[in-house]
Amino acid sequence: MTEELRPIQAERLARELDWNLLRTFIVLAQSGSVTRAADRLRLKQPTVSSALKRLEDRLGRKLIHRKPGQFELTEAGTLLLKEAVEIQGSILRLGTLMRDVTDEVRGHVEIAMASHVVSPLFDDTLREFHECHPAATLSINVSASKNALEAVTSRRASLAVCLVRDRNPKLEYLRLFREFFGLFCGPPHALFGKSDLTKTDLAGQSAVSFVTDRLEDALRPVTLMRAEADLEDRVVGTSANLEEVRRMIIAGLGVGPLPVHVVKRDIAEGLLWQLPPYDALPQIDVHVVWNPKAKLNRAEKALLEMLLEKIRQTPIEERTYR
Repeated sequence: MTEELRPIQAERLARELDWNLLRTFIVLAQSGSVTRAADRLRLKQPTVSSALKRLEDRLGRKLIHRKPGQFELTEAGTLLLKEAVEIQGSILRLGTLMRDVTDEVRGHVEIAMASHVVSPLFDDTLREFHECHPAATLSINVSASKNALEAVTSRRASLAVCLVRDRNPKLEYLRLFREFFGLFCGPPHALFGKSDLTKTDLAGQSAVSFVTDRLEDALRPVTLMRAEADLEDRVVGTSANLEEVRRMIIAGLGVGPLPVHVVKRDIAEGLLWQLPPYDALPQIDVHVVWNPKAKLNRAEKALLEMLLEKIRQTPIEERTYR
């Protein structure tokens, strides 16, 4: 290729290159497989593979080495990914600027949330939403997951972030993150600070827990964990609020379940002590739930779309808190 032809080719590429091909390539490169990329894009695998081939043909470069057990960006693919991500950022910033100048988003967002949801992804979404739409307002109402779902069903809430046991076909669901529950006791408890404990040491100990810690409810795996530990059948204290369950455990009322990633600081500060089992802990999924029939204002729609897009762009491994 001569030097005289290169500017012509570059101009043609800028004119004819489809942005959707670049967007698909970004998701594909970040996902590490066609299957995961197709799931995130909600496309069929052949469609994703075809998009990659069209992009490679357009650029005249191999972008990804693919064969069984191998998925690796070429040097050209690595360079393209860096540039494409910058282009994507510029497009997103341009859209935000245009909205701020010509069409400011206003309105109130009502979020129904289970107690003490700890999710960096959700926090980042709230921050970005406020930066993009400073005129919008929001409120977060904490309640039991059952009540949060009822608020969305009745359209009293814009969306819910909560546990889900049985799915209502009238609602839409997307997993926000996965957490793991362990059993804990507080400083007054006889087992506090003891090492080399086994599940047999927990037999007959009094228990505290959540109101949803029942076989027929959202915390069924936690109920089974308590049963396997042979804790006392009678639960001496319950609450729908994680902070209150935590309070009862720290106060020494009994052994109770808590999300491990939420109480790391309490463990470090000597307020809680983890008890067996230490492996194969029950996993609980926290979902974003919304009503597709609800007429959302522009602020509600903007926050929901932003949150769902961020979830879909983030692999579940990065949304799993161990």
